[in-house]
Amino acid sequence: MKSNFLRISYLVLFIFGIVFLIKHSPSYAETDSSKATVQKLPYTPVITPNGSTMPWTMDPDGVKVFRLTVDQCQHEIAPGMTINAWCYNGQTPGPTIEAVEGDRVRIFVTNKLPEQTAVHWHGVLVPNGMDGVSGLTQKGIQPGETFKYEFTLKQHGTFMYHSHGDEMTQMGLGTMGFFIIHPKKPTGLRVDRDFAIFLNEWFVEPGTKTPNPNIMTDFNIFTFNSRAYPGTAPLVAKTGDRVRIRFGNVGQESHPIHIHGINFKVVATDGGDVPESAQWPETTVAVFPGQTRTIEFVADAPGDWPVHCHRRHHPMNAMGHETPNMIGVNQDGVKDAVRTLVPGYMAMGETGMDDMSDMGMKGPENTLPMMAGKGQFGPVGMGGMFTVLMVRDNLKDYDHPGDYPHPAGTVAGPVQPNQ
Repeated sequence: MKSNFLRISYLVLFIFGIVFLIKHSPSYAETDSSKATVQKLPYTPVITPNGSTMPWTMDPDGVKVFRLTVDQCQHEIAPGMTINAWCYNGQTPGPTIEAVEGDRVRIFVTNKLPEQTAVHWHGVLVPNGMDGVSGLTQKGIQPGETFKYEFTLKQHGTFMYHSHGDEMTQMGLGTMGFFIIHPKKPTGLRVDRDFAIFLNEWFVEPGTKTPNPNIMTDFNIFTFNSRAYPGTAPLVAKTGDRVRIRFGNVGQESHPIHIHGINFKVVATDGGDVPESAQWPETTVAVFPGQTRTIEFVADAPGDWPVHCHRRHHPMNAMGHETPNMIGVNQDGVKDAVRTLVPGYMAMGETGMDDMSDMGMKGPENTLPMMAGKGQFGPVGMGGMFTVLMVRDNLKDYDHPGDYPHPAGTVAGPVQPNQ
């Protein structure tokens, strides 16, 4: 009797030990995602900065069910500027759809726009009748109607969904979102941080609220996830984290995205994974209309590192494109003369535009300054497609960590002449 009791006791202790080791092994570690602890997922959940992930339910037949509503909404580009947008589930970009290769998904789309629409699953391999092209592969979804899309996911990667009915207007006003399919059998190293960023451009006449979708080239607002700096959320990582960033673009412009402080590799396109033998180190990745690009890197350098489009006008807000070039023009006496006609007039541009970033000039209502945002050393002469990769040692969570505490002697500063 005593020996049986000991055997049972040892067996119970052994089982508890196995459970403890499994629960605390690195491959089962809990992953922080937008402050929510996600347990036992076979992938690291995607974070859509300034956005969200679409919830889903499981039908008794084993199908994952998602629900999309397309409607008009108010969207904040940055504090001080709100636009009249067309959105999915009340936001642009729409919530990120996440699923796993092999899943069968059922997506209900309800149209609350004043015109017909359809939803295209960009890059996703689907039956022709589920491709979502109004008039070609399906009838348009009329205002007030709900359509059902259903298909099995046969691939993995970073894809998109967007309107394919009057897309010039509907996409031009914001109808787009990510469709991310995780591999059924993960390969390679698991990432710690997985971000998704939509690149887009708009034209909003200063002082107005409704973007003009008829503009083809002369845009004046450039956004990450439909937000312009300083309204863009930072990308926070711990030193040593493996970071993935997925970029998507269904706009008009190409965007070469540059990241300071690190080298990365392009590991996937919307066509699939890039073989490791075909990857090479980069600091800038070009994302053209209709493309996604996925990059990975190890965040091995603590600091506040800019992430921005490298087309010179794109990390800026509403510029006056018809402003004359005043660089090097002597404006002595002009300011006082003009002020007799225009009180408060300021002569600008003679020595460049940097002084505008610290003037705090108030523009028309609902219009962002051309350059905005402040860092710990003063104004940051940036706007538009700009955010910050914040890498820190010993973070307890992924909340905004505040300014980077530079070690002594590591910040550039003035020196004496001839020093």
